[in-house]
Amino acid sequence: MSDREAPRVFFSYSHDTQDHKDQVRRFATLLRSRIGLEVVLDQWHDNIRIDWSLWATRNIKAADFIIVVASPLYRERADGDAPPHEGRGAQYETAMIRNKLTKDLEDGTRRVLPVVLPGGSIDDIPEFLNPYSMTRYEIGEFTDEGVADLLAAITGRGKHPMPLRGRWLGGSTEPQPILASDLRWTGTSAGVRRAAASIDGRRYEDSIVLRSETAPGYVEVDLDGHYQRFSTVAGVLDDAADRFQVGRVRVLVDGHPRSEHEVTIGKPAAIDLDVTGALKLRLEMSRPGVAASPFGSAAVVITRRRGRPPELALGDPTVT
Repeated sequence: MSDREAPRVFFSYSHDTQDHKDQVRRFATLLRSRIGLEVVLDQWHDNIRIDWSLWATRNIKAADFIIVVASPLYRERADGDAPPHEGRGAQYETAMIRNKLTKDLEDGTRRVLPVVLPGGSIDDIPEFLNPYSMTRYEIGEFTDEGVADLLAAITGRGKHPMPLRGRWLGGSTEPQPILASDLRWTGTSAGVRRAAASIDGRRYEDSIVLRSETAPGYVEVDLDGHYQRFSTVAGVLDDAADRFQVGRVRVLVDGHPRSEHEVTIGKPAAIDLDVTGALKLRLEMSRPGVAASPFGSAAVVITRRRGRPPELALGDPTVT
C-alpha cells in the first residue's frame, strides 16, 4: 500500500438487532465518507446474490485492518458459546481472525482493532482479543475527535508523536541542540534542500540551502511545542554566482514574524530566538524586491531583481 492509497478496512460484526446494524452502518459511513478510508461493509453489497463465505475470505485477506465491532452476540459466536447454526457468518469470520492472530500474533494484534460503539460495553469484546489487557477503541461519538485514537492506529500517526532524542552526554542536564533539518518539514518550496554550505569562510555540514530560479524559498518545520530556542547563521553562499546580491531572511513562529535580516557576502546574520512552546517554525529566504503577497500577512513573497535568483543558506540551524 502506497502512502497516498487509503487503507482498506474490513468490518466484522454480528447482526444482533436492526438498531445495531444501523449503528454499524453509520460508523462505517463516517470512516468512508468523512475520513476517506476504503471501508468494506456487507450491507453495501446486498444488491446481488453473493457467496458470503467466499466474500468474507477474500476481503479479510485483502484488508489492511479488520475492525471488530463488539456486541453480546458477536462475543458469543466468536468465543464458541453460540449454537453452530446461529450467526454462521460471524462464527466463520472470527475463526479466520483467530487464525490470523495465531499465525502472526504481533502483526495480527496491530491489524485487528476491537471497537466498542456508543452504548456498548468492553465486556462484549471477544475473549481472544484480550479486552482488558490490550488496547481497545471506545467510540463515544461519531465525530472526527471520537475516532481519533482509532485513526491513529490505522495511519500510524498519533496525536502526540515522540520527539527526536537529543545527544546523550553522560547524564548532563544541559539541553542538547537538534538539527532543524532533521525535524519533520510540513511544507517547503522548490529549490530548498538540505545540504552543506559555506558562509563567510565557514562550512556548515547540515544546512538549509536555497538556489531557485523561481525564488523566494521557505521551509515550515514542525516543533510540536517540544523546544525552547532556535539558532542559525544566515548568509549568502560563498560560492554564489552573484557575489553582490543582498539576501533577506525572515523567521516566523506560529505565524508571527519574529526576526528579519538582510545579508551579503562577508556579512552573515546570527539568529537566536526563544521558541518555547511553539508548534511551527517558518523560515523564509529571498532577495529584496517588490512585495506581492497573495497569502496575506502570514507570508511575504518577494520578486527577485533582474531575474537573478537568490543563493542563500541557513547554516546548521538547530533547536534546543
